[in-house]
Amino acid sequence: MTRPPPSLRTPPRRTGRLLVVGAVAVVAAIATALGHALLTPSQSPSPSASARSPSAAPSSAPAPLPPLHREHRGALGEADGVVPDGVTVLDDGIPAVARLDADLLAALRRAAREAARDGVEFAVNSGWRSPAYQNELLREAVARYGSEAEAARWVATAQTSPHVSGDAVDIGPADATEWLSEHGAAHGLCQTYRNEPWHYELRTEAIDRGCPRMYADPTQDPRMRQ
Repeated sequence: MTRPPPSLRTPPRRTGRLLVVGAVAVVAAIATALGHALLTPSQSPSPSASARSPSAAPSSAPAPLPPLHREHRGALGEADGVVPDGVTVLDDGIPAVARLDADLLAALRRAAREAARDGVEFAVNSGWRSPAYQNELLREAVARYGSEAEAARWVATAQTSPHVSGDAVDIGPADATEWLSEHGAAHGLCQTYRNEPWHYELRTEAIDRGCPRMYADPTQDPRMRQ
C-alpha cells in the first residue's frame, strides 16, 4: 500500500481536537434549540379545553362583589350596619350583630361555641343593614355589573333584602363557612344562595329535615319579586 505524502497526513492530535470541536458544536446547537423552545412557549401547541383543569377554565359568570361591608362609605357608619374588622357573632356592641333577629343570633352563637371547639371562629362580614346602606350597595353593584338585572344576582333592594330585616348574616372566613356547610343544619342555619357561600339564614325546620334546596342566586328567590 502506498503511504500518502506527508502533506496529506492528519496528525493524530489534530484529529482529536477536530472531533472535540465538532462534538462541542453539536451540543451547543442542541442546547440552543432547546433553550429557544423553552423561551417561546406560545409557539408550542396549547392544551385542549378538555385537558385543562376546571379551575383554569375561563368563566362567563361575573365575580361577586368584594367585601364592601367593612368600608366606611361616605356618611355611612356602624349605625347603618357597616362592620369593622374583627367582629364576631358575640359582639353585642355592633349594630350589625345586635340588630339581627334574636332567634338567628342565638342559633349563630350556639353554633359558634360548638365550632370554637374545632378551632373555628365565626367572623361577621355583614349582618343587619340600614335601608340607606343596602341602597348604597345596590347602586355600587349596578355600576359594577352594568345593569340592575345583573346586580340583582348579588344585591337585593332595601325593600326585599333579608339583611335589612335582620334575617341574614354573611359569615367568614372560609373555614367558618365550610364548618357551617357541614354542621349548620343541626342549628337551623342554612346557606340560602348557591352563589353566596357566606350568606346564612335561619331555617328551624332544618334541624329535623335538613336545609332546603338552595336558590341559584337571589333572582330565583320568590321573596325578591315583591
